[in-house]
Amino acid sequence: MSATARDGSGDGPAESGENERDYIQSIERGFAVLLAFDADLPSGSLAEVAARTGLSRPAVRRILLTLQRLGYLTSSGGRWSLTPRVLTIGQHFAATHGVVEIAQPHLLRLTEATHESASLAQLDGTDVVYVARVQVRRVMSISIDVGSRVPAHATSMGRVLLAWAPPSIVERVVEAGLHPLTAKTITDPVRLRDSLHEVRQRGYAVVESELEEGLLSAAVPVRDSDGTVVAALAYSTSVGRRTLAQVTGEVVPLMLEAADGISADLAEHRVAGTRSIPRDGFF
Repeated sequence: MSATARDGSGDGPAESGENERDYIQSIERGFAVLLAFDADLPSGSLAEVAARTGLSRPAVRRILLTLQRLGYLTSSGGRWSLTPRVLTIGQHFAATHGVVEIAQPHLLRLTEATHESASLAQLDGTDVVYVARVQVRRVMSISIDVGSRVPAHATSMGRVLLAWAPPSIVERVVEAGLHPLTAKTITDPVRLRDSLHEVRQRGYAVVESELEEGLLSAAVPVRDSDGTVVAALAYSTSVGRRTLAQVTGEVVPLMLEAADGISADLAEHRVAGTRSIPRDGFF
């Protein structure tokens, strides 16, 4: 059963301090149905979607038909699948968050300088979500694209974002469970907090073989004009291509320079008060 969808008669779970009278469960259920479709279920029957969401079949049928009418789903032979219109939701995010578009030229230059993937990520709950990426497809066996989610505790991006996050956010991640993804994943809350302290002291994070065996990644903070960390700039490679010392000594300085460039452009963008950002013809 989905963590965000229930088939009860009451309202769904509310955040602390939220007025439950303002909570619209039908919207929650609609998103649960949309999110039921993924790589494991690219198209699904009514019964499969109902099983995934924990909603009743009549409720799922109404939601499917509504989303079809809105253009977000299509059906054929009793099976449902997403339409390209769903992609516009992500486009709206990029259009309303200047850091995504501003970061793209810097990510491209970093990729050209290092010949490895570069990404921009932000926290969403206990996960890190990729919001921008220039990818070299040879590093990881797992697929990483814009919108992909990875656990914050086991990634360099997550370490950077948690290092400057409020204590309540760190506590939420700890309470959710520091699940081991490899033999090297930090699973002890004390060790995680010590690691976050080291990240704040150094100004960057380097993580080796915690998300995936053989994956070596580094991340640095991206700050807005008032110094608040708004994203993490990340680089990834494999232990067979670069050593920890090489990443720390050669790549991290390039990343810090790129992050400073993004921050400077963010400040200029804020002063200009415009979303008209020059593009390099690739985004």
